[in-house]
Amino acid sequence: MTDYYDRAQALEARQREAALAAHRAGHAGAGQEHCEDCDGEIPVPRRAAVPGCTRCVACQARHEQRRSRWPMNTTN
Repeated sequence: MTDYYDRAQALEARQREAALAAHRAGHAGAGQEHCEDCDGEIPVPRRAAVPGCTRCVACQARHEQRRSRWPMNTTN
């Protein structure tokens, strides 16, 4: 006989798998054809290598560099 904890763990596992499947389905596309920052064309190999990409390589690098400089914690 299963107890409450076993059933709760099974439910959690099912919900986690469903959430991961939904996340993967949302990013399964080849990505946008044009960069959201510069509106330049995103090459097909990049869209194939990075499903769901929205920026060209140069704009993505700038975006990541800007984000890395933001402070993680603004409270003192």
